[in-house]
Amino acid sequence: MSEKDKGEGKRVKIEVKCDPDIATGQYVNMARILHTQAEFMVDALMLPIQSREARVMARLILSPAHAKSLYKALGQNLQMYEKKFGTITIKPPGGGEPGPIIH
Repeated sequence: MSEKDKGEGKRVKIEVKCDPDIATGQYVNMARILHTQAEFMVDALMLPIQSREARVMARLILSPAHAKSLYKALGQNLQMYEKKFGTITIKPPGGGEPGPIIH
């Protein structure tokens, strides 16, 4: 019996529903990523202009496998975006050259 016959490799259609409160989304301009051996935690942060206090707007807790899948999906989507709209340039606040990545 092949993998396809076993049900592996088949695409499954998943219906996604979104509550109205979540559907409006949250604007974020920073992220903090923490991890242990068992999980990754991604805090989506909002840092207001001229403030030093960022607020957690959403928190994702992922298994390492799901974190890697998200990483790959973001990379693929960034490539598609840049192909369609052009290269994304990263500039730090105030201009100048990009600095180190902040976690």
